[in-house]
Formats: sequence, C-alpha cells, structure tokens
Amino acid sequence: MDQDIRFRFGLTPLAEVRPWGRGDRPVLHWFGLTDGWYVIGLGEHELLRYSERTVRRLRGGGDGPSHPYVDYYVVRLWEDLLALLPAALEPVPEDLAAFVARDSSDWRWEETLEAEAAAQWHGGRTLNTGYLRVAPDIRCWRTVAGDDDAMEDVMNVSWTHQPDPEDEIEFTAPATGRVTVPTSAFVAAVAELDRALLEAMERRIGELEAAGPPPGVELDLEQLRREHRDRAGWLRRAREYEYATDWAAVRAGVAALLRSPGRGCG
Repeated sequence: MDQDIRFRFGLTPLAEVRPWGRGDRPVLHWFGLTDGWYVIGLGEHELLRYSERTVRRLRGGGDGPSHPYVDYYVVRLWEDLLALLPAALEPVPEDLAAFVARDSSDWRWEETLEAEAAAQWHGGRTLNTGYLRVAPDIRCWRTVAGDDDAMEDVMNVSWTHQPDPEDEIEFTAPATGRVTVPTSAFVAAVAELDRALLEAMERRIGELEAAGPPPGVELDLEQLRREHRDRAGWLRRAREYEYATDWAAVRAGVAALLRSPGRGCG
C-alpha cells in the first residue's frame, strides 16, 4: 500500500546561527545560514528522529536541541535530494528490481568496467547521509508496472540503521524498512522542500540586507543574493537532467557481482 512522504525542517533563529571560522575572521554564507534541523516522514515512520534516550543525552545539562531531530545544515538534505533525483526517477527494469533492492553484502567483486558500472548504478540511488553520525542508509528507486489502464508508478524508499558501536545514537525508526510512495508524491515532496527552504532563505536574506551582518562577522550580501538566485534554479536543472544508463553494461556487471568468485565487496 502506497504511503506518504514529506521532508520537514526548521531553521535556527538568525540571532543564534554561529558563524564559520575561528579567530578574528568569522564568516557567514548561504550554506551556513541554513543551520537547523530536518526529518524525513515516511508513512508512520520518521527517519532521522532520535530516540528519547538519545535526546536526553544530547540535551545533557539543558543546552542541547529542543527538538528530537538531526541537527545540521538543511541545505545538505536539499542538495543531496536534488543530486539523487535524476537517478531515482529513472525507472528500474523489472529484471533488475531484485538487485537494486538488495544491499552489497553478498556481492562478489570482479575488477571489470561492467561490475563498476553496476555498482555505480546501484549506489546512484542512495541518499548521502555520510556526514551524520550513525546515519541510516537510505535508498530510493522507481518502478513502473502495468499498462495505461492500471499503471503502478511508485518510488521505493528503503532504509537500514547500523547500530552505534558506542551505544549513544539511536533512532526511532525500525532498524530496517521499506515503503512505497507514488512517484508523483515523491517529486511533489522534493518540490515542497525546495519551495519552503528557498522562501525561508529569502526572508532570512531580506533581514540581513535590512539590518546588515552581525557585528564582527564577514558576510558578502551581494554574493549571498547571487547565490540565492542561482540555487532557485537547481530543482529545475535536476528535473531536466537526462539520466541515461548503459543497461547492457549494468546487466553484465550485475551478473559479475552476484555470480563470480572473488573478494567480497561491501
């Protein structure tokens, strides 16, 4: 059964945003001004939401976050979703559906261009979360089945949490899971994140243009405005990008990764 998807975030109040750099030259820029929190809602689950135990640990003496979500620059989620979008929107052929849905733990690596092509194709549907501590592996791929009268066009979203070896970070979502959402809903959710973040940053930039940068902080307001205008076109460019897979190479690589002897990969 198809479920819903949503990307929610909040920005740190402008007065509380910490400049980058140390010493006598602290700076602010578009990226740093997106400091905040975010979460991915998938049906009844919330990915990147910390457990109560982890929230208590992070809050410590009371100076920690007032929310239970990953605390980072919201632009990272936005950038990585846009980077993922062209590959995620390419429909996966039926004969490769089982391969794209599995992880790489049972691959047998063979040093060939085809194996590399298959591995890159598989990895291209992974949302980058490597900058977060003990973050889940989140993967998205599209499947289209049926005919015009009964077409099923869905985005599959799976996740896997590896346990924290230090037993400090844990999330509320199950260790593994997979949901399907209509592809149109996935695209709409990315577009809504894009709209909401750009609108929030437009207000933030307007405040800075009216009041000026914080005392002692370096901030190029003209560059900030130019970057904002450029980023306003990133979603359109991601949607227009023509993603083309060499299916023969991928299929040959899949056969090598799943059948050939050799060292384990992954």
